[in-house]
Amino acid sequence: MATEDQKHWDEKHAGGHGEDAPSPFLEEILGSPSWKIEPGRALDIATGKGRNAVFLATKGFRVDAMDISSVALEEAGKTAKAKRLDINFIEADLDHADLPENAYDLIVNFNFLERGLVPKMKAALKPGGHIVFETYLIDQKELGHPRNPAYLLGHNELLDLFRGFRVLCYREGRVFQEEKNSFRASLLAQKD
Repeated sequence: MATEDQKHWDEKHAGGHGEDAPSPFLEEILGSPSWKIEPGRALDIATGKGRNAVFLATKGFRVDAMDISSVALEEAGKTAKAKRLDINFIEADLDHADLPENAYDLIVNFNFLERGLVPKMKAALKPGGHIVFETYLIDQKELGHPRNPAYLLGHNELLDLFRGFRVLCYREGRVFQEEKNSFRASLLAQKD
């Protein structure tokens, strides 16, 4: 399965797909005076071409960015180099990735869902660390890609996945961004 996933994502990223701007939810969280998230060590899960990793690095975070696609990571590396940013890009099968425990101050996860990775993400956060997580809801099937329920969150499922964390911001429903609409769940939570 990992080889098929890697081939799929390599082809997609080679085709020029992908956003350059960081996730609006991540910009909102880091730009808000409501939460003070100090720069520290960060992990960007399923970084793709690195748009969120680059954004975090410009904000002073020391970033590890993981993805299965070597093509995407190569493009991300070029972007980071052009901007003179030091980002550690890691090629990994996220379905089976091991993460270091108590290593990160911030973990971000956008447009990716591997439920088996969530306990590892929680363990990888330092006490007091933050998670910013946003991905598609089951309602997305009405609009199009993705449609596979394995990659879609149920209603309130993201809250359940981070039970035991202090939820600082949560929303779910239809979202309009960059002239596109989708159904998403978005969460900012802190590890006790």
